[in-house]
Amino acid sequence: MIPEYDYAQIEKKWQKRWEETALYKVNLSDVERKLYCLVMFLYPSGDRLHIGHWYNYAPTDTWARFKRMQGYNVFEPMGYDAFGLPAENYAIKHGVHPAMSTNQNIENIRQQLKVMGAMYDWSCEIDTSKSEYYKWTQWLFLQLYKNGLAYRKKAAVNWCPSCQTVLANEQVVDGACERCETQVIQKDLEQWFFKITDYAEKLLQGHATIDWPEKTIAMQKNWIGKSVGALISFKVAESADIIDVFTTRPDTLFGVTYMVLAPEHPLVDKLTTAENRPGVQEYILQTRKTKEIDRLSTERDKTGVFTGSYCINPVNGEKIPIWIADYVLATYGTGAVMAVPAHDQRDFDFSIKYTLPIRQVIRKNGGDDKQTLEAAYTDAGVMMNSAIFDGLNSEVGKVRIVEWLKERKSGQEKINYKLRDWLISRQRYWGAPIPILFCEQCGEVAVPEEDLPVLLPENVDFTGRGVSPISTAADFVQTVCPQCGGPARREVDTMDTFVCSSWYFLRYVNPALLDKPFDQQRVNDWLPVDQYVGGAEHAVMHLLYARFVTKVLHDLGHIDFDEPFKRLIHQGIITNAGAKMSKSRGNVVNPDKFIDELGSDTFRMYMMFMGSYEDGGDWSDEGITGIHRFLKRVWRLVWQIHLERPTGAESDKFARVLYQLHYAIKHATESLERFHFNTAISRLMELVNESYLYIQDVDAASQNARLYSEVMPTLVQLLAPFCPHMAEELWAVLEKKYSVIDQQWPVHDEKMVELNTINLGVQVNGKIRGQIQVAADAADAEIIKAALAHDKVRLYTEGKELVKSIVVPKKLVVFAVK
Repeated sequence: MIPEYDYAQIEKKWQKRWEETALYKVNLSDVERKLYCLVMFLYPSGDRLHIGHWYNYAPTDTWARFKRMQGYNVFEPMGYDAFGLPAENYAIKHGVHPAMSTNQNIENIRQQLKVMGAMYDWSCEIDTSKSEYYKWTQWLFLQLYKNGLAYRKKAAVNWCPSCQTVLANEQVVDGACERCETQVIQKDLEQWFFKITDYAEKLLQGHATIDWPEKTIAMQKNWIGKSVGALISFKVAESADIIDVFTTRPDTLFGVTYMVLAPEHPLVDKLTTAENRPGVQEYILQTRKTKEIDRLSTERDKTGVFTGSYCINPVNGEKIPIWIADYVLATYGTGAVMAVPAHDQRDFDFSIKYTLPIRQVIRKNGGDDKQTLEAAYTDAGVMMNSAIFDGLNSEVGKVRIVEWLKERKSGQEKINYKLRDWLISRQRYWGAPIPILFCEQCGEVAVPEEDLPVLLPENVDFTGRGVSPISTAADFVQTVCPQCGGPARREVDTMDTFVCSSWYFLRYVNPALLDKPFDQQRVNDWLPVDQYVGGAEHAVMHLLYARFVTKVLHDLGHIDFDEPFKRLIHQGIITNAGAKMSKSRGNVVNPDKFIDELGSDTFRMYMMFMGSYEDGGDWSDEGITGIHRFLKRVWRLVWQIHLERPTGAESDKFARVLYQLHYAIKHATESLERFHFNTAISRLMELVNESYLYIQDVDAASQNARLYSEVMPTLVQLLAPFCPHMAEELWAVLEKKYSVIDQQWPVHDEKMVELNTINLGVQVNGKIRGQIQVAADAADAEIIKAALAHDKVRLYTEGKELVKSIVVPKKLVVFAVK
């Protein structure tokens, strides 16, 4: 008698066995066929895994299991990106210390991850909020600081009035805080930065060495924003000052009719004349209230004010007025723009508004020298009104003009990057303290490495407003200078949580080390990560920062590699009824509900079947119940064949089963390699269907013995990465050696995939009534004739009117009778 598929009992049984036998503990000393598979660790802001977590983790675990069965020593760790705003906001709202709520959330999530049946090595778990971890985040800060890659300066920063903290540019979305959606304002604060701009070119060059989605690489390239051009010096009239300008269009230099400085440019105050000062000061005040994202908008009306001063165009000696305008940013380029209204639309609009000259110096090939411009002409062309350069192709002109400027020490070739330094300061509590203190005698002093970690104070006032809560802990703030022994105060800002996640992948291979962040030999043996999986939304944040930090550690001699992740895959987004899931829409899927009703194996397998992993899919309650029915069919099939244990030798119809078996092995393997889980599952479904057709069409006494000895064990092996609990149970049912995950992944026989004959099911009025074997190249008429002659099919067709007959190539013959 076939027992019921009791998924709840089966899943608990095998989770317990796996833990007791330490099945997933990895021997990190064995690096011969090492494979480091890593999914972006989770942020424990809630106490439960949501469906997005499942979609990220379960399919990746399936791929990792598949690679283990292929003979790789797979390392698949898990940890928690535990610092951050949500835990602190929760503390402010409910009076619960962030450490308590975070620890409780992690405990709950850990149990859920075990329910998932994931192959995580729990002995290598990390938590970024533990002092044994953030000690080394502080160590990382000191390495950058000592090598001139971490610095402090006063800067206009993105400030979220609601979260009361600084936001990185990447965390501002459409002018609002990405977390709470409050409109962001500009505020001047002393801030800590990492000098990622020093690595702009290395970050670009590294793209050629990694297997990442093209779109992600394109996003990073755009964010870094490399521009090749020239740096040109304009002398300020009646002054010794120089204004340097970066431009990608030196060919338009004769068309410059005014200069524009950012309101924050250091020369603005000096250049502003007495009569223009009131207007300039008022304009600067208004600019401070304007968000940077708005200042950059191409749709926004351009505004500016004249300083009263002039500078000299180096190519023609022309005196041009110096304006300030908020569309120029002090943080990009030099904070100054040479305005060429005839060949830049933004400058054109500004000139029209303020009646400034427009001089055309580039025309179309074959164009009229005297044409009137209705808008800026921004394409390449032929130089005009440019003295000795007239008639040159503008691309050639770029080179010639820079050469001319270099001879006169007024310009040179220059590469510029849009990338800005990484702002890491946060005026919050729940983060890694910055290991710096300020001494009245010594100034800015780094905490000695031997004094790390700088521990977060426990007794702080969570007001949720104003300065960092850490500043309320007097015992923490007041300290002693390690250099002179005098009084000092600690830095009260904490680090951006992206600093914690910029190196966590290095810590997994030796998370318990006390005297160093990682063992250099082991890290070099196991990294870079072979397969990394996570959301595309991290393209210009975590993924860029991790690459930067890895390159820094490589250059400082701490590691032998300079890219963290060899191969990257992004998971798609799961929708519900075609819409993004949200609480407001009431369409959020609760994984726990379906796991209780259908089991973890069903849930994780449906995650992979609903659509392309990289594109995502649309949730369907009917779809997940369909997967559950499929698993129950597998359960019954394996049990039935196990109980009957066929010993026959029937070969003609069994050939179709063998074909489907090897076809499934071949294509499931190819699909799994590419994270195409849905197509791999489809091949397994075809194998199950073919097996059922066989046992329905051939009596038990005649069924081929290989059905039990070969086909069923192979089917279970193929299913093992997808539904590990059921596969483990069925492997035991087949009386095989524990564990199925340690068995060799099946390899197909190419000859078995090339059959001269094929088996087709025969369906009459919607029900399968038999199976026929025909030549692979048989014509439809021949196939229909063979199907109607089949003994079992004749029982349902003889004496009746044949209404319809259809041949589904290589699969099925369909009859409709009445």
